[in-house]
Amino acid sequence: MSPFELAALAAAMTWAFSAVLAAGPSGALGAIAFNRLRMGIVFVILAAYVLLTGGWRTLETGHLLPLILSGFIGIFLGDTCLFVTMNRLGPRRSNILFSTNAPISALLGWMFLGETIVTQKIVGIAVVFAGVVLAIVFGKRRSQLDTWETVKGPMAVGVTLGLLAALCQSVGSLIARPVMETGVDPATASALRVLVSVVCLSALMATGIRQVQAKTAVTMRMAVVIGISGIAAMGIGMTLVLFALSGGKVGIVATLSATTPAWILPLIWIKTRERPAAMAWVGSLLVVAGSGLIFSA
Repeated sequence: MSPFELAALAAAMTWAFSAVLAAGPSGALGAIAFNRLRMGIVFVILAAYVLLTGGWRTLETGHLLPLILSGFIGIFLGDTCLFVTMNRLGPRRSNILFSTNAPISALLGWMFLGETIVTQKIVGIAVVFAGVVLAIVFGKRRSQLDTWETVKGPMAVGVTLGLLAALCQSVGSLIARPVMETGVDPATASALRVLVSVVCLSALMATGIRQVQAKTAVTMRMAVVIGISGIAAMGIGMTLVLFALSGGKVGIVATLSATTPAWILPLIWIKTRERPAAMAWVGSLLVVAGSGLIFSA
């Protein structure tokens, strides 16, 4: 495998690891407060790295608006919806829903970029959604008692938010792609996008609306876990995938980075000591296979 392909695969692994770490603190704090603290930690680390390496010199004025818009849609809206979904449906279901960004990206490319939808892509889209349905509807055994498998609130609301998170991520990546192809430093692009999210989340919390405030005080242990989760997902994972997109084939990169639903299952097994249901494995593998069909067409 090329360095770009390895980077995409490593990004999927770090996202799975981050999701398992994030589930507890996100539920305890609430999605908005959790995401702001997480993004704030990530921004400080990324900004320090960019200043030390001089990566900010690769950023031009014409890159700012697309990256700001990408950060607003892909990270602020997308990640917020993702963590609200995780708090409602658990990390397994939220990640399987988030993986629909592959077929959504294909559909957006057809609608707005004039890309052709060949038979292979249509089959891939169908396979992904079949996998999602299997994993969501039949992915839990009755004997599983862990809270991560408990649905909080209407399932339909959680599923809608998960699909919205995937849509936002796809749109954010679509906007950022032309900028990354110009050679912008991936860490610098990530830092700017994360900063946009921090500003928006802070503004939302400053409104004083009770539903977006922290549910509990942040402990040192919680802050450390959130920091590790954020660095893994945004500091390392997003930078890896942006690096992969800067030199790898988009289809292969997208397919490898979409393997998170498969990687997360053994991590959940280790964490909860409850083996995921057979349909959870089958659904995840179908999602990965469908993504491969979509992006290799």
